[in-house]
Amino acid sequence: MSPRPLPGRRSVLRGSLAASAALTLPVGLGAAPALALSGRPGAGWGVQTGDVTADSGLVWVRSDRPARMIVETSATESFRNPRRWRGPLLGAGTDFTGTTRLHGLPSGQEIHYRVLLADPEDPRRTGEPVTGTFRTVSQRRRDGVRFVWSGDLAGQGWGINPELGGYRIYDAMAALDPDFFLCSGDNIYADGPIGETVALPDGRTWRNITTEEKAKVAETLAEFRGNFRYNLLDENLRAFNARVPSIIQWDDHEVTNNWYPGEILTDARYTEKSVDVLAARARQAFSEYFPISTLRRPDGRVHRVQHHGPLLDVFVLDMRTYRNANSPDDQSADAQGILGEEQLEWLKRELSRSRAVWKVIASDMPLGLVVPDTGDGKPNIEAVAQGDPGAPLGRELQIAELLRFVKHRRITGTVWLTADVHYTSAQHYDPSRAAFKDFAPFWEFVSGPLNAGAFPANTLDGTFGPDRVFVKAPTTANVSPADGYQFFGEVDIDGDSGELTVRLREQDGTVLFTKALQPGRVGQ
Repeated sequence: MSPRPLPGRRSVLRGSLAASAALTLPVGLGAAPALALSGRPGAGWGVQTGDVTADSGLVWVRSDRPARMIVETSATESFRNPRRWRGPLLGAGTDFTGTTRLHGLPSGQEIHYRVLLADPEDPRRTGEPVTGTFRTVSQRRRDGVRFVWSGDLAGQGWGINPELGGYRIYDAMAALDPDFFLCSGDNIYADGPIGETVALPDGRTWRNITTEEKAKVAETLAEFRGNFRYNLLDENLRAFNARVPSIIQWDDHEVTNNWYPGEILTDARYTEKSVDVLAARARQAFSEYFPISTLRRPDGRVHRVQHHGPLLDVFVLDMRTYRNANSPDDQSADAQGILGEEQLEWLKRELSRSRAVWKVIASDMPLGLVVPDTGDGKPNIEAVAQGDPGAPLGRELQIAELLRFVKHRRITGTVWLTADVHYTSAQHYDPSRAAFKDFAPFWEFVSGPLNAGAFPANTLDGTFGPDRVFVKAPTTANVSPADGYQFFGEVDIDGDSGELTVRLREQDGTVLFTKALQPGRVGQ
């Protein structure tokens, strides 16, 4: 199959608002990029789409005041004879954000949409429309699938730097014209204040756009909301959101570093010590600022499966909400693990039901990389692997159960994608190298950060036999985005052959590593 044209098929968006020239912005609910308050509602934070299917999609917007959300769709950017959707009333209860589900859309088609915000007292008074596009999922195998993934945004104090062009990585991802973007977590750093300047080792100065809500760790609902709004000050991100649908998952920094349910913080920066209280506030803000279908269900969960036609199912995991406490992780029995019993059973059930050629497991943490949690001075483990290369222990027991299930049910085409560790790498897992041998070989690909500090590569744990085939990482910790080491990954599934190609890319789109996987094969 010939490569998909880049980008061409998406119109240049109208209605995108210029980024603010000011480096310090007010907290007020009405504050928005390049938007002066007037007599009509404004949508200066842009638009987003998410969890798109073959015939539906979620559209998100934020208003600068109370407003009725209205969405119009069209087959062309002329918006001749548009279809209109009456959305929710946006108010302070949701921080003036809202989502409208579009349904009954044509499969595999480019959808042009525009969002209007109407004065609740006078529906004839509407603000300037903000436009966007997205493709519905194609049910035709020959159309193929292309998507990009990464994670970790505005971490370690590295925020929006106008002198470097802001979050430039989003332009490189958009240039590939992906069907969607998979964000593997750490969409914000609620525990990471952003100051006006950071001194770089070579004498240069990094300059951030700042807001009052990013001046301290987030504890209140307003502060968590302000963290999500901060990233939307970036023009590159807003333009990307208006072009590319998202599949969003979360990890720890949406709440606080390395958190787990029931944790009581010892960090002196926090006056609220209960992580459960912080997590509830963070989850509310998270649900307000992203279009995620399952968060609007009674169970309000992040984990879900997104179907992308006959070629691809994406299994979005939540390794944060149901995990046990971080510990040395060397226990010989562990039913709860990192997923919890219910999510593990859900995952096994959905994998066995999947008829897609490829089953991408979107994991917010890596499997075989040792990720420590030493914040309290103890040698605890934050992810799955604990560094003992022998038989599975602790959270590894749950992963071993899953891998065994995949092998014995003869489930083919599983590929693991993650971010979290702030570098890029490719690991191949094989029972011939492993202490635990009852599984079929598979690949795990790591990519990130989007805009955060970069860190040296983590050590490998031999329990599942990983071989690090490729890695690019700095040799020192917290390297700034000004010095590179910002990464994203691309997955391209050919509609004719079914071949899945992974490309690990740098911030400007340069390809660092390529791996082609064949459908239906075990071990690759």
